Amino acid sequence: MSILDQTDRWASIDPQSMRLLLESFPEQVRAAWKAAQTISFAVTHKPRNIVVTGLGGSAIGGDIVRLVIGRELRVPLIVNRDYTLPGFIDSSSLVIACSYSGNTEETISTYQEAGQAKASTVCITSGGRLEAMARSDGCPVVSLPVGLPPRAALGHSLVLLLGTLQALHLIPDMTASLEETNELLSSLLGQYGSAIPEARNLAKRVARSLHGKIIAIYGSNAILDAAAYRWRTQIEENSKNLAFHHVLPEMNHNELVGWRFPEGIMRFIGVVLLRDKGDHPQVQRRFDLTQEIIRERAGALHEVWSEGESLLARILCTIYLGDFVSLYLAYLNDTDPTPVEVIEYLKRSLSATTDG
Repeated sequence: MSILDQTDRWASIDPQSMRLLLESFPEQVRAAWKAAQTISFAVTHKPRNIVVTGLGGSAIGGDIVRLVIGRELRVPLIVNRDYTLPGFIDSSSLVIACSYSGNTEETISTYQEAGQAKASTVCITSGGRLEAMARSDGCPVVSLPVGLPPRAALGHSLVLLLGTLQALHLIPDMTASLEETNELLSSLLGQYGSAIPEARNLAKRVARSLHGKIIAIYGSNAILDAAAYRWRTQIEENSKNLAFHHVLPEMNHNELVGWRFPEGIMRFIGVVLLRDKGDHPQVQRRFDLTQEIIRERAGALHEVWSEGESLLARILCTIYLGDFVSLYLAYLNDTDPTPVEVIEYLKRSLSATTDG
């Protein structure tokens, strides 16, 4: 029997149960949207620009929001992943500092810069230094539930970010999109969940095909680029498996040429193409041609089409499949999906250098 169907083996591989965290995602989205309805701010002016600043699992919500509501906004929104903010930040800007732990040093640095620039600031966090500083400064705090790996808190961080923008009257009511998204996610749980055997479980079959390979994920710019990024980072953090991603059409202007050497390695690359009905017709054609070019060279190739009507539903359903693939790939790699020891080592080393 496949290890992916051996329930008695999961506890030893996954003692902190990342599996249950992924399976609770639809409920997480529901709970977060209910909490989002209680967010309230005193709105004094509309910002001229919005910056969502954060790293890792605390920043991916900003990427998704940028895609989902970018056309609804009348001001630019960017996602910032650095110690510093863009030079245009001033008193007309809105900075939303996102750090699940509240101790991400890059986010704390940008929060302080936002204050120096007299930008309007909101913090989304579960605690830590960021919350303490914000409350001391009288800055609004949107609270996340504690006790989760940041990457497993996506439902909370994403939906509360949407709720924050809605409370600031910057985007329209997202209720209809959230309801459709949640219904679709609940349906997909019945297809990708651990109780569904490998023979009938797309996520398990894709993980099996990608096992033992470096993984390349390609999505479309402006629709599924955040989904491709999420697939990559979940495979890296949960599966401890090297992966990379790119977006079309840009990938066709550079990376596609690299699908030639080293010749002996190409069969050890597994490819996932993330596709959406809203992709530009020429991007659809580019996906078809790209598939033709690399199919004979790659060790595995999968084409994944998004589902749903709203853009939020289409992005999150694609992400949900990738999350389950990363979990099952961790099981196949016989590695605990929850710890990220090398990241913790890096943080400790940086802290020691700073303290010294």
